[in-house]
Amino acid sequence: MPPRRLVLSMLALPLLQASCSPLAMFNAVAGGDPGARRTASGIAFGPHPRQQLDIYRPSGALDGDGAPVVVFIYGGSWNAGSRQDYGFVGSALAARGFVTVIADYRLVPEVRFPAFLDDGALALAWVRDNIASHGGDPARIGLAGHSAGAYNAVMLALQPRYLRGAGVDPRLVKAVVGISGPYDFHPWRSADAEAAFGAWPDPKATQPINFARRDAPPMLLMCGADDKTVRPTNATAMAARLEAAGAVAGTRIYPGLGHVDILTGMSRLLRQRGTALDDMDAFFRARLGAKTR
Repeated sequence: MPPRRLVLSMLALPLLQASCSPLAMFNAVAGGDPGARRTASGIAFGPHPRQQLDIYRPSGALDGDGAPVVVFIYGGSWNAGSRQDYGFVGSALAARGFVTVIADYRLVPEVRFPAFLDDGALALAWVRDNIASHGGDPARIGLAGHSAGAYNAVMLALQPRYLRGAGVDPRLVKAVVGISGPYDFHPWRSADAEAAFGAWPDPKATQPINFARRDAPPMLLMCGADDKTVRPTNATAMAARLEAAGAVAGTRIYPGLGHVDILTGMSRLLRQRGTALDDMDAFFRARLGAKTR
């Protein structure tokens, strides 16, 4: 029979691609990191039922510690996903010393672009105002996301109108990690993108690559070399545009990994598959001023 890790990896691929609720099963089997704990669940940052977030903290952390903060946005083609399914991400980052926030957001077809970005901005406003009481430092906030969530994270960091609309200074976000994200995908190459963005009158305004600017927060854009869902050229083109504008940006392209492999590799169970978690940890540690573990 195939090794247990290989079986779980094979199961995780269709689950993540479909963003199905059985990801909860992956969470249960993969298990969390022993150095982390979920300390808050279902905190409302807005009036809608999907405007809620969970918080993960390093085990043994005290309320006054003022640890660096990572806000993680999950993917799901802007039409699916649940914060509870990504506990393995919150646990992995919290065990590395980051207070980690995972927030839900409104989905297609109930909403279209840019409502999910507005929700991300509202979540960041809540983090700015409240994370100190959960052991985080509001002056050291990083933003990360996978797939559609990477789009959301990078767009929030590059187009200041969304954060300003929520009363947030765009300089709040000190660093960004995008994992397997689309940043330059018009004309639309999928029905999901068409559903999420097709009604917007100016397609150029939906593309992060068009908002590269010199004062953007430092970015690390990660992708699997074998990603057939979001091609690695999204990461390399976005990083090149940022660098041309005078911003700090880098890429990590991982041989042999597909669209979801980087993400599942953050789990304790599949961490031997690559160095993505270590690279993300090192990047945020350098940019957010975290202490060495």
